[in-house]
Amino acid sequence: MSQSLARAARPSRGRNIAAWVLSVALSAAYLAAGGAKLAGVPMMVQTFDQIGLGQWFRIATGLVEVVGALALLTPGYAFLGAVWLATTMVGALLAHLLVLPTPAAPAFLLLILDVVLASLRRDPSARLVPRPR
Repeated sequence: MSQSLARAARPSRGRNIAAWVLSVALSAAYLAAGGAKLAGVPMMVQTFDQIGLGQWFRIATGLVEVVGALALLTPGYAFLGAVWLATTMVGALLAHLLVLPTPAAPAFLLLILDVVLASLRRDPSARLVPRPR
């Protein structure tokens, strides 16, 4: 009986493959974007000048993206990484819609893909807060 319950709780092979493919693709995108921010690529410096919060915000955003990208590739942390990055993309989407003259579509696409990955990596048996005894 317990083996059948364990099999039922385990994600399907196709779902697992899709989650890994999406994790690797998103991780590459966030490592590239976060790395460009941390390296001070002129376009990133200009973008964060337009946002108006200072260059510290570019560095903080770059660190958030790099840490999130690494979390996507770490078993047990991929769900949290996807939620972390989705939250970041909500901020990016707002910046594009309210402040920046550039299209918001890339931030929106990343947000959607983060939400999809979070749903694929969600483990219904895992608890962030332990149950009281």
